[in-house]
Amino acid sequence: MEEPILRAISLNKAFFLGETIYAVNNVSLSVEPGEFIVIMGPSGGGKSTLLSLLGGLDRPISGEIILDGSRYSLLNENGLSSLRREKLGFVFQFFNLIPHLTAMENVTLPMRFLGRDEATIRDKASNLLDAVGLSARKNHRPLQMSGGEQQRVAIARALANSPKMVLADEPTGNLDSKTSGEIATLFRRFNAEIKQTFVVVSHDESMTQYADRVVHMRDGRIVGIDENPEAHR
Repeated sequence: MEEPILRAISLNKAFFLGETIYAVNNVSLSVEPGEFIVIMGPSGGGKSTLLSLLGGLDRPISGEIILDGSRYSLLNENGLSSLRREKLGFVFQFFNLIPHLTAMENVTLPMRFLGRDEATIRDKASNLLDAVGLSARKNHRPLQMSGGEQQRVAIARALANSPKMVLADEPTGNLDSKTSGEIATLFRRFNAEIKQTFVVVSHDESMTQYADRVVHMRDGRIVGIDENPEAHR
């Protein structure tokens, strides 16, 4: 059996607001290569905070995260930034595209940070935009695109550096139900076709049908994990 691509061990994250509030409370989780995990739970349950910790966007007050052999606790801020660029892709609810850049330019940006050659960069970005169904929108800027199209660009951008894992925080939360279904299907397709590992925070129940495991959080804790044997049929 393969080693987990990610291990989170006894993570704690607290905020001090007159009293100590644990947003993440003694959470441990492993993610296998090629796995599709959906994290669900009520608002304020700790899902997005956990995702920020897993992505190295925030640090726990205790516990450890190991991604592809790299221990977050041993990395300074520059080291964490490098790890995010090289090994992680991010998809957010509000897309986080750079508004004055075209779709093509938004997707090429992560590759430029890693110093890839120009021909490789443009070929990879073009292929990814084709894969998400935006071959005709490559030269459009975000405000010239629908929400669903912007999220497709964000997915292409997240995959640009062939990350070990893509983390998505409410990726369908700002979309209508039809478009949400299309985005969920797109995640599933990349998971099935290229074995891309996904960890997705969502309120969208329809997302769970694609998951290998559904992690349920409440009050900062994992309160249950459901296996889904139908996910890859």
